[in-house]
Order: sequence, then structure tokens, then C-alpha cells
Amino acid sequence: MPRYEYRCRSCGDTFELSRPMAEASAPATCPEGHEDTVKLLSAVAVGGTAQTAPQGGGGGGGGCCGGGCCG
Repeated sequence: MPRYEYRCRSCGDTFELSRPMAEASAPATCPEGHEDTVKLLSAVAVGGTAQTAPQGGGGGGGGCCGGGCCG
């Protein structure tokens, strides 16, 4: 279930809630009981590393013919 981050306008507290995507824009009450909250935009980080193709054209897949030249 996705987690959404909210900020309370009354007390300034920032908190997260797990809720279905269908309820993402539904009102949220802060842990202190205040109802004047706003949903924050989140930046999603995706882990992993980039790979470069080997020099000299050998090996590797991709291209239109599985790594070879179609020409």
C-alpha cells in the first residue's frame, strides 16, 4: 500500500499515512487531531546503476537484430 506524506497547517507537523491510491486525495487528520492538512509532493528515488555498452561493438544485446547490424 502506498505511503503519502502530509503536513499539518495548524501545528506544522509532517506525517505519513498508508492508504489505497483511491484515497490519496482524501482529507487526513494529523496525529495531534488537527484537520487542516495538505498532501505533500514526494520525489521518488529509484535505485540501480547505469551500464554502458562495451567498446568495440562486441557482445551485448539490444538493437533491432539482437545486437547486430540490420544493414
